[in-house]
Amino acid sequence: MAPTMDNNTTTITTVEIIKEMPEEAHPMKGGDDLNSYSQNSCYQKGVIEAAKAVIVEAVHEKMDLENNIITTFDPSKPFRIADFGCSTGPNTFFAMQNIVEVVDNRYKSLLKNQQVEFHVYFNDHANNDFNMLFRSLPQNRDYFAAGAPGSFYSRVFPKASLHFAHCSYALHWLSKVPKEIQDKNSPAYNKGRIHYTGTEKQVVKAYFSQFQKDLDSFLKARAQEIVGGGLMVIQIPGLPSGEVLFSRTGAGMLHALLGSSLMDLVNMGIISEESVDSFNLPQYHPSIEELEMLIEMNGSFTLEKIGALNHPMKNLAFDAQMTSLQVRAIMEGILTKQFGDKILDQLFEIYTNKLQENYIVFDKEIRKDADLFLILKRKIN
Repeated sequence: MAPTMDNNTTTITTVEIIKEMPEEAHPMKGGDDLNSYSQNSCYQKGVIEAAKAVIVEAVHEKMDLENNIITTFDPSKPFRIADFGCSTGPNTFFAMQNIVEVVDNRYKSLLKNQQVEFHVYFNDHANNDFNMLFRSLPQNRDYFAAGAPGSFYSRVFPKASLHFAHCSYALHWLSKVPKEIQDKNSPAYNKGRIHYTGTEKQVVKAYFSQFQKDLDSFLKARAQEIVGGGLMVIQIPGLPSGEVLFSRTGAGMLHALLGSSLMDLVNMGIISEESVDSFNLPQYHPSIEELEMLIEMNGSFTLEKIGALNHPMKNLAFDAQMTSLQVRAIMEGILTKQFGDKILDQLFEIYTNKLQENYIVFDKEIRKDADLFLILKRKIN
């Protein structure tokens, strides 16, 4: 709809455009160079390492292979696993190998002489660097591999085709920025910030509302794809227990300093203030209580277990340079889309300096961050 010269009509048209904003895709930095995600995702790998024990427990205690062995889990057919939000590797390969190993061991304890085959699907947005992913596939893997492009907020696979679903550090990415925080006439307008801190109630409410819609869409899609009795293990960055503001977590502070670094570029005349005001990160970090409530409301899965992982890097000293590289690998795509790529080197030089200046605070506060895990079991209808 083209706007007319009438101011009221123009305003209505703008709202309609915002309302119909398409789903966003923000893949991690592809390739394998110095700034790539594949070279700067050791924290995410630590989450997967910490979750290995969770997966072992889930398969042995929650996946009833023995009672369902003739029906749902037929050992004469491939056991199908999907990793939703796989990115470029190599972390997804560690996660998939962990799942394959524990399921294979479980089958071997039940079926002494029968070999079970595994089919692993790697899912992410179509503009993910799948070339990098498949170039780095392990040669001696114990499974057949395939790519499955598409948003995990909608269906990706046929009905009842998956036995195990995995999603690590992906579900906190929203399908889109909440429209209210970009509307100058809304009480949730987020001027001067690129994310929420936890103190602006209307902004947080808008973010949570979008997260609620997205998680429900994710669960509904997986409910159709996963067989009855099948499992899904999710890892997601969230809030620690207790009344903790997001701004007082490591992730919250990282986002705040990124916003501050962008404003430094505004003050230097390199980018406009309006371009920063219209930029918001499409992420939400939920609490355990919020996840429990939303899963119960969805009704498709039983929540078998939920808690916080013991990340192996929590006891290491804060490294400003490494953290800056990790944030750049995650955020480069979305920053380039908004501001262009010419600002990146200068932006992250400023950002690294800010991290170093706040070393003492980060070294203390970042240990409060919570890496949450969920074990979900598809209800048998």
